[in-house]
Amino acid sequence: MSNPHIVAVPFPAQGHVIPLMELSQCLVNHGFTVTFVNTDYNHKRVVNALADESQFTDRIHLVSLPDGLEPWEDRNELGQLCEAIQRVMPGKLEELIEKINKGKGDKVTCVIADESSGWALEVAEKLNIRRVAFWPAAAALLALQFSFPKLIHEGIINDDGTVPRSQIMQLAPNMPTMKTADFAWACIGDLTTQKIIFQVMVRNNRTVKLAEWIVCNSAYELEPAAFAMAPEMLPIGPLLASNRLGNSAGYFWPQDSTCLQWLDQQPASSVIYVAFGSFTVFDRTQFQELALALELSQRKFLWVVRPDITDKTSDPYPEGYQDHVASRGLMVGWAPQQKVLAHPSIACFLSHCGWNSTMEGVSNGVPFLCWPYFADQFLNESYICDVWKVGLKFNKNESGIIPQGEINKKMEQLLGDENFKARASKLKEMAMTNTKEGGQSHRIFKNFIEWMKA
Repeated sequence: MSNPHIVAVPFPAQGHVIPLMELSQCLVNHGFTVTFVNTDYNHKRVVNALADESQFTDRIHLVSLPDGLEPWEDRNELGQLCEAIQRVMPGKLEELIEKINKGKGDKVTCVIADESSGWALEVAEKLNIRRVAFWPAAAALLALQFSFPKLIHEGIINDDGTVPRSQIMQLAPNMPTMKTADFAWACIGDLTTQKIIFQVMVRNNRTVKLAEWIVCNSAYELEPAAFAMAPEMLPIGPLLASNRLGNSAGYFWPQDSTCLQWLDQQPASSVIYVAFGSFTVFDRTQFQELALALELSQRKFLWVVRPDITDKTSDPYPEGYQDHVASRGLMVGWAPQQKVLAHPSIACFLSHCGWNSTMEGVSNGVPFLCWPYFADQFLNESYICDVWKVGLKFNKNESGIIPQGEINKKMEQLLGDENFKARASKLKEMAMTNTKEGGQSHRIFKNFIEWMKA
């Protein structure tokens, strides 16, 4: 009998590619063949960032399709990107699957598509192939998306997703509270982009009904109220490379692993790890406030500073900064984050609260300082600070800046109260029990594998 052959289709953003790549590596360990479909643009970045491409591509076949944008167009313009994808990628995916099925290898038996790439589920249905929707974010966000008709009916949002007035709401008891102005689609780009993203989400509410499974990178105990609201979502997370004793892949930037040796030289629980994911951009003033706060803290820190993290091309640091902090601080372009957060020298995680970062911090028992930027990050901040109580939020001043004094105050508050660390350790235990033999995520994943092999 031939092996099951999965075609995996992520939404083309860093936070979506990494967890689907992790799921793909788990499937390969169970004897599956996986063809992983990035856009041409992201494929180049992923391949360039792989330390040992040959070892990896023996296991997962990395292929790419055009995303419909010209090479020079900005992929961070998410509205434009979504429209181009919808226009071009369905036809290209269909051609790819037909080409695979005409070849000598295993025929495609299942498409696993990011729920945000619902068009791929439509292609699979058309070709009469099994369909799985993968949700890489908090279950609470998908529960919110499924609640669109109710939110429109109650006047919380308009038909086009715009928010008539800012208010605080909660979908159900024990779920995170949300500011309506911070809804995931309502804080991305300009108004046109927001409306496009909302329409994509509405469309995905229809296409997800084509999926035979909806699997989610979360754990039941972390979000019981969300899973009770939308029981069709099945948790199989947290999906982490350490669970299978492997390395994570799918990064868009090469990782600087020298920081691990630097961490080896630091005392236990002494280092503040600072990282803002793949999208966050700072203006110069805010960047410098953070830089000065880290310098004034007199604490050790590891800071991931992407080449494109500020909106200016010139050196963003205060004058002489790198020399001043050289004995205590290390700045790198991109870090092997899961390994960093598992390192005993890490004291806390100053994070943008993307869901992958949230799961990685939680799974390592690390408390958070929360600095959300856009999309689902405000919802995740609410989980961290209000529901799980393993982190603190920052307050902005009247100019919309988080000043260095506020950063240092919250840093000292978090690290000076051992209850945060104690709650984080307890949450880690709860999350990680799920992925071990007998845990709920482990059990669901086993059933999932058996269904795909049947």
